[in-house]
Amino acid sequence: MSDTALFPLSEEHKMILDAARDFAENEIAPIAAEFDESGDFPKATIKKMGEMGFMGIEVPEAYGGAEMDTLAYVLALEEIAKVDASHGTIMSVNNSLFCHGIMKFGTEEQKQKFVAPVASGQKIGAYSLTEPMSGSDAATMRSRAVRDGDHYILNGRKSWVTSGPVADFVVVYVMTDPDKGAKGITAFIVDANQPGFVRGKKEPKMGIRASATSEIVFEDYRCPVENRLGEEGEGFKIAMTVLDVGRIGIASQALGIAEAAYAAAVDYARERESFGKKIGQFQGVSFKLADMKTRIEAARLLVYNAALAKERSKMTGERFTTAASTAKLFASETAMFCAHASLQIHGGIGYSKEYPVERYFRDAKITEIYEGTSEIQRLVIARLETGLR
Repeated sequence: MSDTALFPLSEEHKMILDAARDFAENEIAPIAAEFDESGDFPKATIKKMGEMGFMGIEVPEAYGGAEMDTLAYVLALEEIAKVDASHGTIMSVNNSLFCHGIMKFGTEEQKQKFVAPVASGQKIGAYSLTEPMSGSDAATMRSRAVRDGDHYILNGRKSWVTSGPVADFVVVYVMTDPDKGAKGITAFIVDANQPGFVRGKKEPKMGIRASATSEIVFEDYRCPVENRLGEEGEGFKIAMTVLDVGRIGIASQALGIAEAAYAAAVDYARERESFGKKIGQFQGVSFKLADMKTRIEAARLLVYNAALAKERSKMTGERFTTAASTAKLFASETAMFCAHASLQIHGGIGYSKEYPVERYFRDAKITEIYEGTSEIQRLVIARLETGLR
C-alpha cells in the first residue's frame, strides 16, 4: 500500500490518484500482458488517458491539460506504472519530455499547435536526443540542421525514440554548429507526417514492450524556422532542463514497478506453503520483504521530495537537478532490487509469463538506463555537490 501520510494531499490530489488507480485497474490491467506479448502500441487506452487529462497533467487547461501540479503528476504516474510500465513510459514522455519543454521554452503559437493536441490525447509526442553513437555524451551527435531561408534542412539518424513508430510530433536535438560542441546543438519540433521523416527499425526490447521505440531518420527534412524551439545553440540547455523533469517521471514509474513487485511478493508469501509453513514465515523470505518495503518508502520520499522541489522552483527559480537525480537513481535501483527479490520469492513460477512478476523484472531494468543511466546520475550528483568537474 502507498503511504502518503507525510505528504498531505489536497482533495484534487486524492481525486487524480483515485482516478488513475481506477483507470489502471479497470482499463489497463486486463490488457497489459496481451500488449506486452504482442508489442503493439495501446492506442485506445492512451487516447482515453489523454481525455482524462493524464497526458498533460501540468499543462494549463487553455492548452488541453489538467492544470495540476507536479505531485499530482507523480501520484497519477505511479498508479499507472504499478499496473503497466509501458503505459507509464508513454505518459511520462508526453508529459515531461514533450509538453514541459515546449511549455517552458516554446512560443505561444508552438504551444497551441503542438502541446494542445498532445496534452488532450489527440496526438502523440516524442523526444529525440540519442543517436547510434551518441548516448550519455550528447555533444558527439552527428545529425545536422542547415539554415536555408525560412527553413532548416535536417539530416541524420536518431535512435531509441520512445513512441517513434507512432508519434505525430517529435522534439529533436541536432547540431547547427558542430564546431561549438554542446553549444552548437539546437532543438526543433518536427511534424512526423512530412516528407523527409523516415521511421526506422522498431526495437525488439526486453521490457516496456508496448511502448513503441524506434530509430528515426531525417532525409533532407525541411523544418520551418518557426518550429525551432528556443534560439540556435540553446538545444543542450533545453535538453538537460527537460531531462530534470523527465527523471522525476522515470523515478515515479520505477516506484510504481517496485510497488507492484512488492505487492506480488507479499501475496505469494502469504499463500505459498513449504515445509508445513507459509513461506512468509521463513526468515529468508520475510527479510526480503522487509528490505523491499524499506527501500520503497525511502524511494517514495525522494520522489515526492523531487516533485515538491520542482514546484518550489516555479517561484524561486532554484535548481532541482540534485533532487531529480537522487530520486531517479534510488527509485530505479529500488525497482530492480524489488523485481529481483520478488522473482526470487516466487521461485520457478515467477519465471513463467503466467505471472506478471517476470514482466516487472524486465520492465524495471530500463529505469536504470534511460533518461540518464545510474552512472550518469551519480556523476551529476557528485559534480553538483562538490563543484568539481
